[in-house]
Amino acid sequence: MRIKVNDIVEVNTGESRGERGVVLEVKHQSNRLIVEGINRVHKHVQRSQRNPQGGRLEKEMPIDISNVRLVCPECSSPTGVGYRWTTDNDKERFCKKCSASLGLVKSASTAPTEE
Repeated sequence: MRIKVNDIVEVNTGESRGERGVVLEVKHQSNRLIVEGINRVHKHVQRSQRNPQGGRLEKEMPIDISNVRLVCPECSSPTGVGYRWTTDNDKERFCKKCSASLGLVKSASTAPTEE
């Protein structure tokens, strides 16, 4: 997956289309992620010792990764993400629109070696 925790993403489809939020959690097995403030639902909770008040709780539910695009911090527009190797033999993510670096993925010590 090319989107990581703490990335800013913009929603492409659905009720929250056009809204931006920070990725809180990435679920690799199901290709879904939880975005702060997006896809909020009300969960009705019965009174208990843990929750003596009871009532309705609001929480974010996972959305499919195909419904969001990463927002580049440099050009502040939704963009695709690519990978490239730097001159120091580090692997990094980059913005497909403006070619700005989005951070390292692998350091040179874990990069593949040529024999």
